[in-house]
Amino acid sequence: MKFYAVHFVHYDSEGWKDKLQSHLDYLKGLVEKGILRASGPLKGTPVRSGLLIFSAQSREEVIEAMNGDPFMTHGLVNEMTITEWDPVFGTFSSESSGTVVP
Repeated sequence: MKFYAVHFVHYDSEGWKDKLQSHLDYLKGLVEKGILRASGPLKGTPVRSGLLIFSAQSREEVIEAMNGDPFMTHGLVNEMTITEWDPVFGTFSSESSGTVVP
């Protein structure tokens, strides 16, 4: 399994409020499936944004999971990045490659 950090931004406050509960329920389902390992809003940012940590076989699996999120299906995500991440230190380090590459 690989780790992926997903950062997304959404500007529509009303849409966000309308879809928040279904978004949270969807994320809880991903946690139960074991693909979503951590998630939460980024604080102190000028627009609403979130950070999600996935454990998946591929980037495509993460994209598929994100595409099912109500924020995505209702066009509320304006920007999104998906980056492979290797958690060498800390909570997920036992699942890391253990290699620090300069």
